[in-house]
Amino acid sequence: MARTATFTGGCLCGSVRYQCAGEPVAMVNCHCRDCQRAGGGAYSPTVVVHTRDLRLTAGEPKVHAVRADSGNEARRSFCPQCGSPLFASSSGRGEFTGIKAGSLDDPSWFEPQRDMWVASAQPWDCLDAAVPKIARDSRRPDDPRRHDDPPSR
Repeated sequence: MARTATFTGGCLCGSVRYQCAGEPVAMVNCHCRDCQRAGGGAYSPTVVVHTRDLRLTAGEPKVHAVRADSGNEARRSFCPQCGSPLFASSSGRGEFTGIKAGSLDDPSWFEPQRDMWVASAQPWDCLDAAVPKIARDSRRPDDPRRHDDPPSR
C-alpha cells in the first residue's frame, strides 16, 4: 500500500472528524445492495483499516445497524447533522472498520484492489476490467472459506 502516514477525514459539514494512524489493510469497491442503498450510488469505495488505528477527533456519528445475510450485525456510521456516510463495520469482523473513501480529506490516493459483491453490481455500473472481481464474498481471494462463484461480469 502507498499510505503509511496518518490520514484524516470527516463529514460534509465538519461535525464529525476522524484520524487514522495505521496503514490501510485493503481498498475495495463494494457493490452489494446495502452499500448501494446506504451510499445512493453504484458501489461504496472503502478503505479498510484496523479499528484500533481509527479515532474520532470531533463529534460522534450516528449508527444504523441491520442483520446481514451472513447473520452478523452490519453497522453503518454517518454524520447525524448532514447525513454523510463515514464508516462501516460488522460484528463478525470487529477488528476492521471500513472508511468511506469520499470522506477522506484527500481521497486522491484511494486505489481499489478488488471489486466485491459484483453479483449485485448494476448493469449501468462501469466496472474497471483491471480490478479483480469477487462475485459475492468479501474475504480475500486466496481465503479458502470464500465463495468460488465466478464473477457475473
